[in-house]
Amino acid sequence: MVDFEATKKRQRETWSSGDFSRVATSAVLVGELLCEAVQLHAREKVLDVATGSGNTALAAARRRCEVVGVDYVPALLERARQRATAEQLVAEFRECDAESLSFPNHSFDCVLSTFGCMFAPDQERAAAELDRVCRRGGRIGLACWTPQSFAGNLFRTVAKHVPPPEGLAPPTRWGTREGLSELFPGGPHIASELRSVSMRGDSAESFVEFFRRYFGPTLKAFEALSPADQPKLQKDLVAEVNRFNRSGDDTVLIRSEYLETVITKP
Repeated sequence: MVDFEATKKRQRETWSSGDFSRVATSAVLVGELLCEAVQLHAREKVLDVATGSGNTALAAARRRCEVVGVDYVPALLERARQRATAEQLVAEFRECDAESLSFPNHSFDCVLSTFGCMFAPDQERAAAELDRVCRRGGRIGLACWTPQSFAGNLFRTVAKHVPPPEGLAPPTRWGTREGLSELFPGGPHIASELRSVSMRGDSAESFVEFFRRYFGPTLKAFEALSPADQPKLQKDLVAEVNRFNRSGDDTVLIRSEYLETVITKP
């Protein structure tokens, strides 16, 4: 049996380390595209789950929606509030767990998550919560890394050195049509499209160093290894960056694939 609560506690500590807001800046376009995919209307009530530093919540706010963004990392929520203030956007940000959303049934016209709820350890419960708070006829919009993406390969490379808890389904399950059909049974209309987001760096080595410093899962993986084993992980990550690099010069340009999904509730 998987201890979901213990796993979630470790995850919260992981995502609180580093500074994910700096990593998330490369994915701003993903939230904008997702808001277009779900065809938001002004004044609609929108919930962005695992909002991080607010990329998708702020994209919805730009479309004149009534927006709430939730996450379980207070520092990221504070960064989202700062961004909303700087852009003069209206959005509320609350501390909340994706597996236990503190809202009544059918509270929102649209529920969104960008590279967020896919990391919930109890995937069925997280999916059920997204479904519960979305009204009938509403939409659930998701952007999730695919198993074959650069991000998916990054997670697998790290897992070879620092294995995740046994019994957990991979987060990239959310980035497959089969996985989504399992997570959202009961006949909703599910429309998915493959997209990619670009990531850039000065070099493969500096790209990995950036993730080692600011991306919590990578930072914690290095901390879990002995000084003798850390260079092995570094070498494998640099190799993955080089494998996916399409810049054509000594810089880095990676297009990481993700699945954009719109689920319409019957």
